[in-house]
Amino acid sequence: MGEPERRNPWVAVAASGIGFVIGLLIEIGLSNRGNPPFVPPISYPITLVLVGGLLLVLGIRLRRAVRHRPGDVNPFHAVRLLATARAGLLVGALSLGFGLGMLASLSGRTIAAPASTWAPMLAVALGSAILIACAAIAESLCRVPPGDDGSGDGDADQPPGPGPLDQPAFRTR
Repeated sequence: MGEPERRNPWVAVAASGIGFVIGLLIEIGLSNRGNPPFVPPISYPITLVLVGGLLLVLGIRLRRAVRHRPGDVNPFHAVRLLATARAGLLVGALSLGFGLGMLASLSGRTIAAPASTWAPMLAVALGSAILIACAAIAESLCRVPPGDDGSGDGDADQPPGPGPLDQPAFRTR
């Protein structure tokens, strides 16, 4: 079996660009109506960092389980963690663009915004960057180490055991 499929980095860049445009348009729309800028709650970047930390912890636990007890690892758990890490990468990219778009709208104003306005926006961008890094690390921890794909060196002269194709998919009775 070949190398597992890697996520294209341009997908994350595109998601970040989409988030940037959304954040910028929301702030411009609020500004045109005379409303104050949207300030994200501080719980949002905290949640992003906590999700990134959780992905990292689960990825490290999976890697340790693969190295110490390779037969005891549930492959569905590994696939779920990989899917969650990839989703975290996309959410982090969207949120990073969103935070940077909000900050970009504030940078074009003639009067500087107070720190209570731009600090949560910067925190969203930093929390998103942390989520992206943790998700990328968790995705790399979900990879199967070399030699676990059944193509061992010493088993070349032995016939393969019964595989999934040899098992009936239904009962004959």
